[in-house]
Amino acid sequence: MGVIIENLPTYWEGFRTTLLLLLVGGLGASVIGGLVALLRISPIGSLRALGAIYTEVVRNTPLTLVFFFVIVVLPALQLGIDSLYGAFIALSVYTSAFVAEAIRSGINGVPIGQAEAARSVGLTFGQTVVSVVLPQAMRMVVPPLINVFIALTKNTSVAGGFIVFELFAASKVLANANGDKVVPILLGVAAFYLLVTIPLGMIAGRIERKVAVLR
Repeated sequence: MGVIIENLPTYWEGFRTTLLLLLVGGLGASVIGGLVALLRISPIGSLRALGAIYTEVVRNTPLTLVFFFVIVVLPALQLGIDSLYGAFIALSVYTSAFVAEAIRSGINGVPIGQAEAARSVGLTFGQTVVSVVLPQAMRMVVPPLINVFIALTKNTSVAGGFIVFELFAASKVLANANGDKVVPILLGVAAFYLLVTIPLGMIAGRIERKVAVLR
């Protein structure tokens, strides 16, 4: 326990970057994922196909490979990018596929009669989605989205392998400096991750219970 308290500044520096990766990556993934989800439900077949291809390709590509492409391959193509910003991009792109699927599944959970009724009174496709479908879908979308962000919190550790000093990278530095205290150091890292994931899990569970009651 003493080694954790002694090295709190190092833990905090890494944890702060982890939170930044979570916030920026989550925001980017939400924007990209929302757009992809709209493609997936578009009445235009080519757009639906584009959204489906993007989702399947990104979702089935290892996150480490996405990081490698953004941080290592792009600079080799004279498209240099800072490691931290590269981590933002990699996490946003990778997570966006899961966000898109969560949103699409929520939209598909809205009874088709709701959309048909909206179209019958003259609403366009866009108006139907924004005014009728999405407000009802959000109750079902929020819990799985929170689970996606919990996964994103843990995925930020991959950035530590690409010259980004986040929580996992901080643990490697501390473990190298305190070789006889690796276990408590790793327990300290786990505790910092739990500071994020446990509250998010509790929020998701509470929302799920409320949605179940509304149904």
